[in-house]
Amino acid sequence: MAGATSSAVSPNGGVAAGLQQPQTTIEPPGGPFIRHSQPGRRPIYNTSGLSFLASGNIVTQPVVAVPGYFRGFRMTLTSSGGTAGTGQTLNPDYPYSIASLVTLKDAFGTPIIVAPGYEAFNLIPLYGGQLGIQGTRFVSNLPSYSASTGATSTGNFSFSTYLPFEFAKAYGCISGANASLLPTLTMNIANSAALTSGGTAFSGNALQVQCDADFYWLPEGVAVEPPGLGTTMQWIYQQCNPTFSNGSTTTVQLPRLGGYIAALILEIRDGGNGNARVDNWPTGSNRLRIIVDGVPLIDSTMAEIYDDMAIQFGIGDGSSASGTVTRPTGTICITRRTSLNQTDMGLFDTGESYLSTNPGTLIEIQGSPWASAGTGPYTLNVLAAQVVPAGTLIQGLPEV
Repeated sequence: MAGATSSAVSPNGGVAAGLQQPQTTIEPPGGPFIRHSQPGRRPIYNTSGLSFLASGNIVTQPVVAVPGYFRGFRMTLTSSGGTAGTGQTLNPDYPYSIASLVTLKDAFGTPIIVAPGYEAFNLIPLYGGQLGIQGTRFVSNLPSYSASTGATSTGNFSFSTYLPFEFAKAYGCISGANASLLPTLTMNIANSAALTSGGTAFSGNALQVQCDADFYWLPEGVAVEPPGLGTTMQWIYQQCNPTFSNGSTTTVQLPRLGGYIAALILEIRDGGNGNARVDNWPTGSNRLRIIVDGVPLIDSTMAEIYDDMAIQFGIGDGSSASGTVTRPTGTICITRRTSLNQTDMGLFDTGESYLSTNPGTLIEIQGSPWASAGTGPYTLNVLAAQVVPAGTLIQGLPEV
């Protein structure tokens, strides 16, 4: 009978612990991986008391095994105990700039995420579709978010974010059951210069970093694994060349990539203004061109680009919100994660529209012309969602 257990009677007449309760949720053989597995979550580490104002710390806590396949890491960073500053200016990337560099690698050293904190903690969840869709893409829209801001800020904050492996349902996961073959996560904690400028900065803060793992349990009673095991989506933050100046029509080259491009997060920073993010994109009816091997794949006005982002992500253009959130200054995203819909539906995507490239593929970005929004020179940076398949890229819906 399902649910029955054996037990033993102890000498004093009590019932001693018997056999483990049988699992009652096992599916019959056949069908996709997600039919036989269940999504789970478990703690990885929770470290506190880190000082981040005098000099940088490095968080290198070891990752522990899970009985299944990692989907991604839920990170919660909390700053507490701060004394208010006076007349300070918070960095525009605050509070995500608490990490100057985030490095996530698989067991074989393959980089999954290599990016500064602002890009890793904020832009990847926003534009990557691996945390939520529409308004929940924004980390600052989640219920867990809070931050003390302004010239008298205490520097206290708390936000939860996601460092993902999975990029389609159960696709992109990595094995977590072998304790000798686990991913590594390193965070370089920034000092006060990355958080404030001018005035008297807040002080006395302590940082707590909590990491939980989202994973799929190992299926019981059937031999099945996630689709395309070994396939990874890699987010590597890189600088494009050359720099450009106000009002120029400069063509900027992206680093050579390879693999399948699912999205390009593009970000402009002003070298003459403390490397701040700035909207030096072409304005109004001026055009932005995405050129692949000399062919303008996209030749669009910026007004159309902003409309596309409102449709795809529910994100406004920065001047008026077209949805519940507004585009972060200096950033746009060109996404190919819309194979099934005009809107990026997160993990529900077939990969049919990914851009196939190889190390010889040349991708260029041209502003015609670039705007005059700061002092310059300006640097275009790219955070590319690059899928590197194990074998042939799986397209379609392998989990349906």
